[in-house]
Amino acid sequence: MKEKELPLLECSINDIYCQGQESKTYLIPIYQRNYAWQEDEIRALIKDVYDSMKKSDKSVYYIGTLVTYNRGDHVYEVIDGQQRLTTIYLILKAMKVDSIKNKLTYSARKRSASTIRHLDNCQDLDGEVDNGIRDGYQNASNALKDIVGINEKEEFMQFFLNNVHIIHYSVPKDVDLNHYFEVMNSRGEQLEKHEIVKSMLSEPMLSEHLDKTKTDIATFGKVWEACSEMNAYIQQTFSEKQVFGDHLNDFAINDFSEIPARDESDGKETIINLLGKPIEQQNVSTAYEQSDKFQPIIDFPNFLLIVLKVTMMDEKGFVPSDFILDDKELLDEFKKSLDGAADKAYFARQFAFNLLKAKFFLDNYIVHHALDNKETVGDNPWKLQCLYKENNKKQYLKNLSENADIQKELVHLLSMFEVTFTPKQRKNYLFYCMAYLFKNGMQSDRDYLQFLRQLADKYFYDVYLNQGCLNERNQPLPNAFDNVVLKNGRLNLNKVGVEGVDYKARFNEIYKQGTMDIPLYVFNYTDYKIWRKYSDELRGNKTKKGSCERSQFFDSLGCSDFELDPFNNFYFSRTRKSLEHFYPQEKAGEGKLLSSEGINCFGNFAMIGADANSSGSNWSPKAKLDHYSDEKADQVSVASLKFKIMMQMCQDNYTQELEGELDRGSGLEWNEDDMKVHQQKMLDIIISDKQ
Repeated sequence: MKEKELPLLECSINDIYCQGQESKTYLIPIYQRNYAWQEDEIRALIKDVYDSMKKSDKSVYYIGTLVTYNRGDHVYEVIDGQQRLTTIYLILKAMKVDSIKNKLTYSARKRSASTIRHLDNCQDLDGEVDNGIRDGYQNASNALKDIVGINEKEEFMQFFLNNVHIIHYSVPKDVDLNHYFEVMNSRGEQLEKHEIVKSMLSEPMLSEHLDKTKTDIATFGKVWEACSEMNAYIQQTFSEKQVFGDHLNDFAINDFSEIPARDESDGKETIINLLGKPIEQQNVSTAYEQSDKFQPIIDFPNFLLIVLKVTMMDEKGFVPSDFILDDKELLDEFKKSLDGAADKAYFARQFAFNLLKAKFFLDNYIVHHALDNKETVGDNPWKLQCLYKENNKKQYLKNLSENADIQKELVHLLSMFEVTFTPKQRKNYLFYCMAYLFKNGMQSDRDYLQFLRQLADKYFYDVYLNQGCLNERNQPLPNAFDNVVLKNGRLNLNKVGVEGVDYKARFNEIYKQGTMDIPLYVFNYTDYKIWRKYSDELRGNKTKKGSCERSQFFDSLGCSDFELDPFNNFYFSRTRKSLEHFYPQEKAGEGKLLSSEGINCFGNFAMIGADANSSGSNWSPKAKLDHYSDEKADQVSVASLKFKIMMQMCQDNYTQELEGELDRGSGLEWNEDDMKVHQQKMLDIIISDKQ
């Protein structure tokens, strides 16, 4: 039987949610999975739309397809596309669009339906809240603040409503849905961009018509497939002793010709061949141990761009800041690079060699997250381990550095960068690490640590304390990192900051009182510097409480001694991305004890988990102190050293009140004076070497 053609209409977001003679309802049926988009995906969508707007306000950004079934009475059951349809709705609500006419709801999911109706005050729903939808709304709000300038809000809203288009299939009432699902599920998957790139790089070698080309293409294909397995060590997926040495911990070859050749029947695919056959799931070897697997910090397409940028750094006339680390530009960047190559076949081989080398560095010298998503106090999920084989014994994982102090700080620095720049696009820090490792290898763990320290300082002083590198929301401008970290196509880290600048004054000028626009990196860098101070002054000294060293250390923090476990157990949790007012906004303002302007300052802020912030955002400082100090509370979500210091200051004030040494009154165990003292203490720590 011939398949029925489905009605197809290109619609703007305005058409979907704000237009129509009658109000429509988009119904998410019970068989659809829960809303699952994470912060990375939401942020990437908003950034893509923003970039499209900046290129041309007349351009159209296609967001994909929506398939609905008309159930009558203007109710449309969402068959396919519910994740993006929900995300669009969350973004509209986060932008405060008041012209939304059509509704989004859920069938047989009371919690989800209630949350989507009460997005502005979903914290009042108590347990009846869909955490995925609530977090998605918050992630959309945060991303809009970070990406869209204050003066661009209206322009972006109009562009989003009118220039973002979706292809809408409306399945007629007389269509057999069972047959429709069979058709949908039998059509296979589209060819992915990275598969097209693989063929683009293979084509120049095919055109050489040399016997050696056959084995080179097979070798290229084997390298590609091994490197694409992002959750396993390359020494396991490409197990060649000649490449990684007797102990598997060295990259022992110098160019593509030294990669052990593969059979010519392997890996030979052209674009025409790939496009002419269905996509099949590759059977990947699982010979290595499950315990050796990890959560990759980047996906394969974006990793390809990192490697391409490293490769292009040796090309004459290459401008690093013009290169976009975003997989939406994957095909364009590879096409430009190939078109500009004098010898395309040589370029393809060089890229394959660099890909293998970069994967070795990524797996062995950059942090990975443990497979288990659960994070617990004292169990750092970030691992920095290299695969090692001793003589003829079984291979195992060992820490990158044998020095425990160096190892711990390497993990802290790399994970600090990673939790700050979580989205898989635009991982500039990872590119700089690759550039360093390509030039220096791992000659010394101390040198690698010094590089990461310099990179962290360079980010802080030359980007986040440089108004010329920040937009009106104090987020880095496009190319800000490349412009300060690279010079003449090379790393430029020897000089950090500008002599004679009062960086404390500059900090207070950029992140002035009354503003909430303080980037995540500033908070993470602060926690790193607090931990570093502890590491330099107390770690390993076995000092006792009340000793001179301990007292001086905690005096410099501005609080009493709260033991050393918070420092020893500290790590950078992926959950800490929500800006917390320790003294809540709800209890400040005109006619209240503290002013709104006074509490909006670095001294009253900390980054904590979204769940903790949502549940306790309106509590008084003393109530937060009691709750977060409770062993039953989620300690990971509030595991910020800066926040721990703030809470201890609050506890100190409360203790003094009980002992009659302080008289402030209820609710002021933490006030504006404390915020100012705390802020100054933190600046003394993070900017102490730049005065």
